[in-house]
Amino acid sequence: MVVLLCSLGNVYAQSMQQRQKNFNLENGLAIQGYDPVSYFTGNPVEGEKAYAFQYQGVVYYFKNATNLELFKKSPTNYEPQYGGWCAYAMGAKGEKVEVDPETFKIIDKKLYLFYNKYFNNTLKSWNKDEVKLKSKADANWSKFK
Repeated sequence: MVVLLCSLGNVYAQSMQQRQKNFNLENGLAIQGYDPVSYFTGNPVEGEKAYAFQYQGVVYYFKNATNLELFKKSPTNYEPQYGGWCAYAMGAKGEKVEVDPETFKIIDKKLYLFYNKYFNNTLKSWNKDEVKLKSKADANWSKFK
């Protein structure tokens, strides 16, 4: 029994390290400190350190205790897809590209983030061929897991 628990601990630690390696973490924070729950109200806002929560090695900030509790109940409902990297870049080239945390789209109750700098808003490109790009992004992201 002890051997089994030690083995499970190793698997979990590896999983956490893998997530930390593959997630878009700026200064150790997911979504540049934005509250992941706030996207689902259509108004993304920065979270606060007082409402920090680590989920499987990834730290999120929340605007308030209510959003934090919603996340704790169902983290996978709120985590950004593709580790918080640009959905368009993941679909088009299988690359991890930074995002603008205020450029996003909710698709089938999931959060997708996009690059939007230097006159290049990849959400616009994504919208032109969403079905194909999403399928490719899903396949490309599975290589990073």
